Amino acid sequence: MELERNEIFTWCKERLKFVEGLGEYANLFVNVIKAIGKRPPAFRLLLQQLYDIGVASLPVVAITGLFTGLVLSAQSFYQLADKGLTGITGLLVAKAMITELGPVLTAFMVTGRVGAAICAELGTMRVTEQIDALETMAVNPLRYLVAPRFLAGALIMPLLTIFSMVMGIFGGYLIAVYYFGMSPSAYFDPMPLHISMFDLLTGIVKGFVFGVLIMTIACYKGMKTSGGAAGVGKSTTNSVVISYCCILFTNFFLTLALNIVRSHLQKLL
Repeated sequence: MELERNEIFTWCKERLKFVEGLGEYANLFVNVIKAIGKRPPAFRLLLQQLYDIGVASLPVVAITGLFTGLVLSAQSFYQLADKGLTGITGLLVAKAMITELGPVLTAFMVTGRVGAAICAELGTMRVTEQIDALETMAVNPLRYLVAPRFLAGALIMPLLTIFSMVMGIFGGYLIAVYYFGMSPSAYFDPMPLHISMFDLLTGIVKGFVFGVLIMTIACYKGMKTSGGAAGVGKSTTNSVVISYCCILFTNFFLTLALNIVRSHLQKLL
């Protein structure tokens, strides 16, 4: 009986800790928005983060998008060849890259390359009491440390997503035209007919939301780090895993919500 009570107590404690964490995360998110509204971060800080998050991520995003397009095109062609539908290979590649794979894979790459680094950096500053020193000097850590990363991630992720889409479509073009012998017109002609601006908007919206999630989760886990070097490693791992799960979870609901919006707009128009 005593063991059962302890198990129930432990389970309740874990659930309460989870709810408390959600509240702290929401509080950080709201306070960052307020800090940006009162006084935006210095332009030099924002510019540095735009470079670190955006420009420095271009190679890994390019490789991911290119080879995803290559694989999509190859698989589509092989699966459609015996059905006489190889003409829609380009459409399948473009549709998948624009609405789903481009935003999600870009978010995954940025999480692994940037989110982990941000969490480790802020976590190290927390355990070495550098953040406490900023507060002692009347410097708001949210405005100085979190706001530039938040803004940069929200601004640059849609652009990285578009870049990934382009690289994926280009990769599909390479394999379809130069390996399978499709004509360029057969690859590109179906796209304007079946891909709308709403599809592109879907990818951009997802990129923006994922950017906000990645930056806020990484900053939250970094700011809440404790326990020395081991704590930094644990927080970094947790931030990456949580970001991946949130990206997949959010992507599902964004897909449903945006397609519902599309259907309502089509009825209105």
